[in-house]
Amino acid sequence: MVPKPHQPERNQMNLHSGARTCPRSRELLVRRVRIEGWSVTATARSLGISRQTAYKWLRRYDAEGRRGLSDRSSRPHRSPRQLPKDRVDAILDLRQSRMSERQIAKRLRMPQRTVSRVLHRAGLSRRRDLEPAQPPNRYEHAEPGGLLHLDIKKLGRFGRPGHRVTGTRLGRDPDRGRGWEFVHVCIDDYSRVAYVEVLNDETKGTCAAFLRRAVSWFEQQGIRVERILTDNGGGYRSHPFRDAVRELAIRHVFTKPYTPRTNGKAERFIQTLLREWAYERPYRRSSDRRRRLPGYIRHYNEKREHGSLGGIPPITRLRKNP
Repeated sequence: MVPKPHQPERNQMNLHSGARTCPRSRELLVRRVRIEGWSVTATARSLGISRQTAYKWLRRYDAEGRRGLSDRSSRPHRSPRQLPKDRVDAILDLRQSRMSERQIAKRLRMPQRTVSRVLHRAGLSRRRDLEPAQPPNRYEHAEPGGLLHLDIKKLGRFGRPGHRVTGTRLGRDPDRGRGWEFVHVCIDDYSRVAYVEVLNDETKGTCAAFLRRAVSWFEQQGIRVERILTDNGGGYRSHPFRDAVRELAIRHVFTKPYTPRTNGKAERFIQTLLREWAYERPYRRSSDRRRRLPGYIRHYNEKREHGSLGGIPPITRLRKNP
């Protein structure tokens, strides 16, 4: 008869590869010696263990009963070389003040490797571990025009495809020094409809003029703009931009400094622009890339399925809210 394959128990523990006993075999040891009258030597030989091991498990059974046949932690009862708790607390306190491992070791006059082990066990080895991840801050205005997100992305000018497209670096880039062009973006918080221009700079006058054209374009789409959200860049903090905001009778809100996620919709839209327009194909020159932008924006607004809108294009959501 072919024996049935062994079926592991649901709660069977993971034993190391050289283990000669398990809780079931220890129970067999106790039964043979204490109930069936086997000698310790004969029982140990039948189980493939030493007499000393057999006596160890018998002593544990006599002292603790069946519970004594379970595995115990290999952690020692005493750790004479363990770092005192007050030293561990001192390391963690200094780490919370943004000190590096080297600085902590120097301050406490102890090996840097010891400091490193303590921080690793505490999960504070990396500086970013000191600042827990911020919870998602998702929001959406209830109607079009409630909030427009503005931002700027700087792209280099070029006269031939660069290494980002070709994947090769041929010494010094001959296109270096051709200057920059600035992608000014404006996206509606509710519908995700976007208005984009590539301009020559990000100065205060350019930012103010872009705002006027963007608000005018959204008004042509039937959107009355109530407020805008920008970062703290100089163009957005300037007097010409402030005058344009006052002239258009809209409210200007600024993002929290050094916190790009507060303008997340503009940041995400810029990533989409870079992936699907700026770096989507090997343009021969930056002027070709610039000419293709209007066609892409029409595609984005009118045809491209938007993940956060349930797969519909932004213009579709706009038309659902006349």
